[in-house]
Amino acid sequence: MAKQRKLGKPTDQRSAMLKNQVSNLFWYGEIKTTLEKAKAVQRIAEKLLTVAIKSYDDEVTVVKSKQNEKGLKEQEKVINDGPKKLAARRKLMANLYDFQYDIDPNVLKKDYKKDGQHPLIEKIFREYAPKYAKRIQDKGIGGGYTRVLKLGFRKGDSAEMAVIKFVD
Repeated sequence: MAKQRKLGKPTDQRSAMLKNQVSNLFWYGEIKTTLEKAKAVQRIAEKLLTVAIKSYDDEVTVVKSKQNEKGLKEQEKVINDGPKKLAARRKLMANLYDFQYDIDPNVLKKDYKKDGQHPLIEKIFREYAPKYAKRIQDKGIGGGYTRVLKLGFRKGDSAEMAVIKFVD
């Protein structure tokens, strides 16, 4: 069993803090924190990103019929998550906080599932997962999606600071 980094906090506070930092890492692409927290965040983020990469292309096309205003039935194709992607989506939603920020106005609302209810989860599936899946195919490198760069010591308490960010 792997050693758990305690980070000087009780379990509930530690898990909430890490969940918050991992969510911020996925939303902003990089965060600045202490070295020990960065290493703990890296471990969680890599696992969640691997789950997304393995299932991001599992989609099922379903034909639904509905009535229009004139009472005529229309056929509509809808793309739903397959079983693997749905399980991955639920795992990500359980391990990340959801951001309720406004979605980038340059991105159409149809690009986000259910009109942007979970923009962080959609960002992972639409940006990060395809990018790193392509990296795995091209270079044969699985894992190592994040990088921790040391910044030096913080003034005041001399805690070693670091930036964690995604590798290009």
